[in-house]
Amino acid sequence: MFETLSTRLTQAAKSLSGKGRLTDANIKDTVREVRLALLEADVALPVVKTFIERIRERAIGEEVGRSLTPGQTFTKIIHSELVNVFGRDTVPLDLRAQPPVVIFLAGLQGAGKTTTAAKLARRLIEKDKKRVMLVSVDVHRPAAIQQLKILADEVGAGHSPSRADEKPEEIVLRSLDDSRRQHMDVLIVDTAGRLHIDEIMMAEASRVHAICAPHETLFIVDSMAGQDAIKSAKAFDELLPLTGVILTKADGDAKGGVALSVREVTGKSIRFIGTGEKTDALEVFHPDRMASRILGMGDVLSLVEEIEDKVSRDDAEKLARKLKKGKSFDLSDLKAQLDQMINMGGMAAMLEKLPMPGNLNSAALKSTANEKQLKRQIAIIDSMTPGERRFPKIINGGRKKRIAAGAGMQIQDVNRLLKQHQQMEKMMKKISRGGIKNMLRGMPGGRLPPGLA
Repeated sequence: MFETLSTRLTQAAKSLSGKGRLTDANIKDTVREVRLALLEADVALPVVKTFIERIRERAIGEEVGRSLTPGQTFTKIIHSELVNVFGRDTVPLDLRAQPPVVIFLAGLQGAGKTTTAAKLARRLIEKDKKRVMLVSVDVHRPAAIQQLKILADEVGAGHSPSRADEKPEEIVLRSLDDSRRQHMDVLIVDTAGRLHIDEIMMAEASRVHAICAPHETLFIVDSMAGQDAIKSAKAFDELLPLTGVILTKADGDAKGGVALSVREVTGKSIRFIGTGEKTDALEVFHPDRMASRILGMGDVLSLVEEIEDKVSRDDAEKLARKLKKGKSFDLSDLKAQLDQMINMGGMAAMLEKLPMPGNLNSAALKSTANEKQLKRQIAIIDSMTPGERRFPKIINGGRKKRIAAGAGMQIQDVNRLLKQHQQMEKMMKKISRGGIKNMLRGMPGGRLPPGLA
C-alpha cells in the first residue's frame, strides 16, 4: 500500500546525510524530490504546492539534534505535515442519535460501495454490538441488490428487500419502517452510482438523502482512481452534506495520492480504509499511523490491535503450554500459524505494519509472503500423514516425493517448507527458554521495533 510514495519520500530524506543543519541550499534537491514523489503519486496540484511550501518553511534553519541525523529531522517534518494533510484526529462514526441511525453511502459505480456497506455492517455488529440493517436503492443494477442481500447474510446483518422496478424513494421509506419495526440500531443505505458523474444520478442521490435524513453521509472513493477520484469528491461534496470519506482498494494502490488529496479537497475526515476484498478488511483510519506507515516507520499499534482481534487467545495459550512442557513445535502447529497469518491478510499485510531495517520491507519480500504462497504451504502439510506432521525428521526422499505429488508441488517446495519449520522450531525453543528477548537476540538490531516495547 502506497509503496511508490513511501519509497520516494524515504529516499529523499536519506539524501541529506552528512549535513550539520538544514538550509535552503542543501534541501533544494530534496524538496524537488518530494515534489516529484507527490506528483507521481497523483496528489492534487494545489495540495502539492501547499505541502511543499510548508515543509520548506519548517525545514530551513532547523537545527539537527544530537540524537537525529538531517535525514531523520527532515523525515520528522514530513511526518508532521502528512498528519496535517490527513487531519490530525481519528474521527469515529457518530451513532449518538435516535435509532435507527442512518448511514448513507455515496460514490461512483465501481468504487466499492456495496462491499463497503457489508464491511461497515460487520464492524458495527462485531465491535459496537449494534443491530444493523442493509438496503440497496440501486435500481439500475439488480445484481447490486442481490449482492448486498448475500453479503448481509454473510456478515449477520438484516436486509430490507428492494426490486429494480421500484423507485429509490419508496425503497428507502420502507427500509426505515422495516428497521424501526425490527428494532435495528443502524440502517446503511447503499446508493446507485455511474461510471461518471451525471445529473440524473446526482439528483436521485439528493432526493434519497433528503428522505432518509442520514446522520452520517460517507463518500466512498476508489484509491486507485487517481485524479478522477478527486474530481468526483469535489462534485459530491458540493451536492451532499458529506460527513466523512472511506477509501477503498488501498491494498492495490501503490501511489497513495487520493488519500493525501481527498481530505484537503473536501475538508472531510477519512474514517476508514479498505484493505482487501474480505468483509473484515476495513481499518479505522489513523492519520498519525498512516503517515508513519508511508514513511517506512511501520504501524505497530494497528498490528497489535489486529492480532488481538484475529488471533485466537485459546490457541496461543495452548501452544505456549505445549512449548513450556518441552514438547516440540511440529508441522500441525506451523499450519495453525499459517492459518492465522491468512486470517490477518497474509504476511505481506503484517510486514507493511512493521518498521524494517534498511530495505528489508520491500515489494520483493512481500511478494514471497503472499496469501497464495501461504495456502501452498498449507496444502503441503495437508498431504502429510499425522505421524509426519508430529515427527518431521522421518520425512525421507520417498516421503517427500509422495507429499509433493499429493499437494501438486515440487520436491523443492517440500524442502523449503521443512527448512522454514526448522527455523520456526528454533525460534519457538528460544521463546520457551527465555521469552521474546532471547529470541530477539538473533534478529537484526536485537531489540523490539519502536512502539512494541
